[in-house]
Amino acid sequence: MEIIPVIDLKGGQAVHARKGERQAYRPVKSPLCPDSAPLAVVRSYLELYPFRMLYVADLDAILRQGDNLSALEAIASTHPELSLWVDSGLGDATACAHWCARDLGVPVIGSETLNDFDLLEQMVASQQRFILSLDFKGDRFLGPAGLEARSDLWPDDIIVMTLARVGSGHGPDLTRLTEIRSTAPGCRCFAAGGLRDAGDLAELEQAGATGVLVASALHDGRLTAKDIRAAA
Repeated sequence: MEIIPVIDLKGGQAVHARKGERQAYRPVKSPLCPDSAPLAVVRSYLELYPFRMLYVADLDAILRQGDNLSALEAIASTHPELSLWVDSGLGDATACAHWCARDLGVPVIGSETLNDFDLLEQMVASQQRFILSLDFKGDRFLGPAGLEARSDLWPDDIIVMTLARVGSGHGPDLTRLTEIRSTAPGCRCFAAGGLRDAGDLAELEQAGATGVLVASALHDGRLTAKDIRAAA
């Protein structure tokens, strides 16, 4: 299992994600890291465990309210050893080309910011590496109708994002993960939302997840370095 820590950026700070209610997110303050400065949060993650990857959500860019480009650049330059997966609200080919030109990480295309299939069709045709996040809130798919079944437009790496479970402590959405895996059994699926502890890691592995995105369980100590080493 690949454990991928998450940092959500808003207004130049790292914030706690809770159930997808982004306007209510507050700056990070936790037993792991009492400082909401992005570099401080990344440093705390790496002091806990030598992670290879980091998922970054630029919430301002996703919400079309600016961006956190300077924080991303600082993370990339300070930690070149980290592979960054970055969701910056990409919705069209022009925005994606500008992002890729910055060479700050692998673009994550979130279904919630897509209006149609055009960008995915172009990315697949060009064989440009990207990660697709299939975003759900409750039972509702966030994105162009039918995309959740169009595995021909999916890259090798898929994030199954259940926003209502992010930071909720309710456990991962194993049913949805299983459904997505059955649609494209050749894809590597990464679960996002609800991870609580090592028990959930074991269940995700049994369900066929390649990895999991996690923040809250790292910050409050429910997922320890020992748990991560055992799952790796």
